[in-house]
Formats: sequence, C-alpha cells, structure tokens
Amino acid sequence: MSAETPVQSVGSFTRTRLRFRAWRGDRPFWAGLFTMLGGVPIAYFPYATLKLGHMSITMATTAGAGSLIIGVLLVTLGLTMWFQHATRIFAGVASIVLALVSLVVSNIGGFVIGFLLSLVGGALAVSWVPGDEADDKETATAKKLKEAAVLAAPATAPLPQADAGLGTAAEPQAGPETAGDATGGVPAPREHSEDVVPDNDNGRHRAG
Repeated sequence: MSAETPVQSVGSFTRTRLRFRAWRGDRPFWAGLFTMLGGVPIAYFPYATLKLGHMSITMATTAGAGSLIIGVLLVTLGLTMWFQHATRIFAGVASIVLALVSLVVSNIGGFVIGFLLSLVGGALAVSWVPGDEADDKETATAKKLKEAAVLAAPATAPLPQADAGLGTAAEPQAGPETAGDATGGVPAPREHSEDVVPDNDNGRHRAG
C-alpha cells in the first residue's frame, strides 16, 4: 500500500461530497426527502402487526389499499421533486392534498407522523425557487469591483481653510442706513459736515 493512497481517497471523497452538494443545490432536495419519508408510515402502519407476548395487535383498517396507494404516490412525488424539479409546484400541491386525505384514510395520517412530513415536504416544494447564476455572478463581480475601488482610492487630506481676507468679501462698514437698521429702523441723526462760520451780526452763527 503506497503512501499516496490516503491522499487519493481523501481527494475522491471531497470531490464526491462537492458533486453531491452541487446536485442537491439544483433541486428541492429536502422537499423530496420529507415527502418520501412521509409516505413510508402512511403505507406501513395499516399493514403492520405488533406482538406483545402472546397477543397480536393488528392495525389494519378497511382502507388499507387506500393507505398503500397514498404512500406509493407520496414516494413517487418525492422522486419527481428530485429528478423533475420543473414540476415542483404540482408535486408540492399534490403532496399537501394527499397528506390531508391520509388523515381520514390511513390511521390519522400514519399517526400524524406521515401527515406532518408530507405536509412540510409539499410546502417546501411549492416555496422552492432555483437560484439565478447570472445574478449571483453579477453581484459577486460588483462586490469585488467596489472593494478594489475602496482599496485603490488615495487617502484624501482635509482642505485648508481660506484666509479671512481673501476668501470672503469685505463686510460693509456701518453707515447711517445700517446704523438705523441696527437700532430698530430709526435712522441716526446726521452730523453737519460743513464748517460753522461765526456771524458778527447780532452774535448769531450762520452755517455756510
């Protein structure tokens, strides 16, 4: 036995696991599995016989053939979900209907076990939607481009503040009009700018 044998066995197991994962992701796998498991107790319990010591308990009913048919149909629908997933909605609805019928026909739906499994499997089949590979690739590509742009963008330095004398316009000086606005709309009294010339007549001053 060579030293490469364990490595090869591990590689083959990994490939098989990845291949099974890819196959499982392309179809409603769990829906088909639950539906098939639900059909087993529905078809089995009406024909089962339990023995307790010397006493035999038979759970057969008058609708034994109907229980067998429902169980076989559920198993068939589960396989249909796996290999013909295009008809998953029809198979899911049919599984739900058969699960409801089994409550009356087959010992309360295989003692509620088969009923619940079939009901969950049908609901999963109806709600399953195949993934869009194109959208997934576009989303991954856009995410990678965004990360590359963030990494390639240089660190931006803060902009210097403009000087008070250069970046802003000079404020108007307060004149009589602005002073009036500041005092509530009442203009300030003007001062006489002309020179006051004394008048010798009668001792009065006359403004030139």
